Amino acid sequence: MKDLVTIENLRTAIERSLDSAICQDEEWVDQIALFVMDFFGYEERILDNRLTPKDRDVFYMLEGMDLLKTEMEEATIQKGKIWRIHYWILNKDKIAKLVNLELPEEMIEDPLSDGKIYQNLSENQWKRHV
Repeated sequence: MKDLVTIENLRTAIERSLDSAICQDEEWVDQIALFVMDFFGYEERILDNRLTPKDRDVFYMLEGMDLLKTEMEEATIQKGKIWRIHYWILNKDKIAKLVNLELPEEMIEDPLSDGKIYQNLSENQWKRHV
């Protein structure tokens, strides 16, 4: 897993990085994971200048969650000027750690808790047979 980050692995890492007090919208997490992986594909780093300001905001959010890192290279060009190249890098170690994280017992969802068992009953099962 450490060598390849999949959409599902990134999705899991994002979900587990969110504060449990934040309402976790599964669709939003899916969209963010797909959005990021559309940029990276099979690469482990991308050029920052491919991003729009709005894209960059999402990347900064994920950097704050330690799922992405930045890197900079400097190259000397004509007349001694320095050209800086900025990259975004998937933090594979952190993603792998979150994917393989053992969740505490209280975070594992129990289908019988909070009356969720009743959500799976069909209309026919609710009818009283006399």
